[in-house]
Amino acid sequence: MFWLKKIISQLFMPIPLTVLFILLSLLLMTFAASKLKSIAKLSLLAALAILVGLSQSDSSYYLANSLESQYPVNSVPIISRQRCVVMVLGSGHSEEAGLTAVHQLSATALGRLTEGVRQLSLGQNCQLIVSGWNGGYMQTAHATIMKQAAIELGVNSDTIISFPEAKDTIEEAMFLYRLIGQQPFRLVTSATHMPRSMMIFSALGMSPQAAPADFIAQKSVWWRIDASNLLASQRSIHEYVGMLWLSIKGVSADQMVNQLSLDKELN
Repeated sequence: MFWLKKIISQLFMPIPLTVLFILLSLLLMTFAASKLKSIAKLSLLAALAILVGLSQSDSSYYLANSLESQYPVNSVPIISRQRCVVMVLGSGHSEEAGLTAVHQLSATALGRLTEGVRQLSLGQNCQLIVSGWNGGYMQTAHATIMKQAAIELGVNSDTIISFPEAKDTIEEAMFLYRLIGQQPFRLVTSATHMPRSMMIFSALGMSPQAAPADFIAQKSVWWRIDASNLLASQRSIHEYVGMLWLSIKGVSADQMVNQLSLDKELN
């Protein structure tokens, strides 16, 4: 189910969808009857519209900002009667030889981690929790690289807990629930990902306090068309598709508990 969900979601992303429309157009032009040629032209036009429209600065900004504006930057001091917990959701990294852990992190992961370190400074005796698996093909789990990077940034290793088996946000929420239950905590993730993350953690009955990072919505001149806008649009669409899936499927504590055994060892 995990991989099926990933594959299906990719079909709604701008570049794969554009490629599908182009392939459909080529197939119709090559093999279909003449009366279907008009459909081939429409398919090609749709591919062009998707590629240009989502690469345009205004549309890209609108898609990203509508997500990022839901939760502002959080600089409120952390006051907890129990313990201070900062949870940083995983993203991605490379495994290039000779690079430090900080340099192996993707831009998204580094943006999240640096905000997590900033959140630690807002409380006392805080614990940093990092997560992320190895993607099924890397030698090192993302959570391990995140922990090493946090240490390089000055965080005490004794205060860091990692969840190297968490594959997605739902599993991250489940691992954290086992550790802290309904205790309030700071949730750090990309600003575009924050609305969906809050939906998931809240559905488990937890008490997340949003601390968004990695803001990507940028205003620019209307005629600017480039790859950075397309990437921002793709990341935003990924979140909209994810929230739509949650709305259709529904998400509850019982469903999440059934998805992953809570008997796994915490690392």
